[in-house]
Amino acid sequence: MPTINDIADILGISKGTVSKALNNADDVSETLRKKVLETAVEIGYERNRARKDVSRKLCVIVENLNPDNPAGLGYDIIMGFKKLAIPAGWEVDVVPITGQEQRAMSYDTFMLAHEYKGAFILGFSLTDPWMKELKTARTPAVLYDNYIPENPRVGYIGVHNQEGYDLAVAHLKSLGHTRIGYLGGALESYIIRARYEAFLQAMKNHGLEVKKGCVGYSYFISECTQRFLPMLLKNGVTAIICCHDFMAQAVATQCLDLGYQVPKDISIVGFDDAPFSAYAVPPLTTVRQDQQVLGNCGFYALNSLMNRTAISTLLLRAELIVRDSTGPARTWDLPRPRKIPA
Repeated sequence: MPTINDIADILGISKGTVSKALNNADDVSETLRKKVLETAVEIGYERNRARKDVSRKLCVIVENLNPDNPAGLGYDIIMGFKKLAIPAGWEVDVVPITGQEQRAMSYDTFMLAHEYKGAFILGFSLTDPWMKELKTARTPAVLYDNYIPENPRVGYIGVHNQEGYDLAVAHLKSLGHTRIGYLGGALESYIIRARYEAFLQAMKNHGLEVKKGCVGYSYFISECTQRFLPMLLKNGVTAIICCHDFMAQAVATQCLDLGYQVPKDISIVGFDDAPFSAYAVPPLTTVRQDQQVLGNCGFYALNSLMNRTAISTLLLRAELIVRDSTGPARTWDLPRPRKIPA
């Protein structure tokens, strides 16, 4: 196990200076402190777990979401994590992070600098700098809806997407829908790509063909609905499955604006069961993710990783919540509303 002496020898400084740098002493420059931390990470230095003064700190790292919004995605996941971590004796910090901050300091260096023993990470995209670093990171991490296959110190928690889309397609098929479309976000996101692939496989599993011109995806929700929804409607879809509830709600609103009634003319299915879904107009049929339980799973997985049990993937079973946005398929051609361009 690398020691403080090893760091001191590499940098040609005293053991005391290394100790001060690791403990944020005021008389050590930020430049030297960063060099000490980076060297410590490079050689695999870990703070002595046997020391009683070593803090028991975990962090929830968030990007692209508001952790303080009770109605937003992520709030209940964080609360579920805290409800298990804090009674177990851990201090939990919620840390918003940007891509610029990730480029300024490596993941392992950040974790060592703040004495965090593990991280629960929400909201990262595949292009985030730390996603690449997590492939070789030494500090345990659990990602929500992201997957790192190469590193036994990094786990993934989420809901079973394939199961969820199988349930959604089966439900629509039972209502007589055979021409089912899909609208989703940009495929640079791991979870959005996984859900798109799960939709395609679910259609195949149920003997249904994904027709040409019945799929669309874009980075922005507004762009996706404005660009692709008219195409799907012109091509005769009677139901649309969406990558998440925010997309589903936007699709429902746009359909109503175009003159279609939901679900009389078009059925819509979301994913996640976000807090607003039950109160949308109409209330959304969706695949539920129990967010508090997902947070619980985040702590289960991280605790296992910190105890050197290599958790790869922990998935919740999917549950379809049927509400008023789905109904029987129409048995005649849909009228073409005047608002849709010819």
